[in-house]
Amino acid sequence: MAEKTINPVLKQILELGPTVAFFVLYTRIKDDVFTFGGTEYTGFIVATIAFVPVLLIAMAILWALTGQLSRIQVFTAFMVIFFGALTAWFNDERFFKMKTSIVNGLFAVILGAGLLRGKSLLKWIMGDMLPMQDEGWMILTKRLAIGFAALAIINEVVWRTMSTDAWVKIETFGFPLALFLYLWVQIITLQKYVIEPDKAPEDNA
Repeated sequence: MAEKTINPVLKQILELGPTVAFFVLYTRIKDDVFTFGGTEYTGFIVATIAFVPVLLIAMAILWALTGQLSRIQVFTAFMVIFFGALTAWFNDERFFKMKTSIVNGLFAVILGAGLLRGKSLLKWIMGDMLPMQDEGWMILTKRLAIGFAALAIINEVVWRTMSTDAWVKIETFGFPLALFLYLWVQIITLQKYVIEPDKAPEDNA
């Protein structure tokens, strides 16, 4: 199904809104304790449980408006549901905090496995969005594998040594910003590998 064009601001709201909603809800109820079925749940766990349907609704709207979802979005949503369920079932916030480490770790392993086979799985995921020579894809894949591994390690250090408040702030703002800047720097430094469609006719002349 071809991707439909939607307002870029609306797209950003649908992609980032659930995470921001989780942060806002957590800050409002973090000191509260809720009782369901005779079991007490902290504000963090209640915010985590609420985050799951909000994310699914936002993804459903995004799919309805654009006609598609990226493989990364689908995988991330699955992991959020899975670890959100574990967090609620065991009433243990550590499961949701570990999610970030496991997701980034899996990304690093998957990309690394492709590199060992001489392939860029990143090209398979993002090739339509960023036309680039194979050599550039291999370099970018290697660097992102390292970046995801670093984020996984950092998350482990943060949630194990810092407060829940600190983790929520870093998870909501720090990690996404760090990944965005890291990816932006890589794309800038790999500009010589980017294929410019407008120049293709001249090259074939």
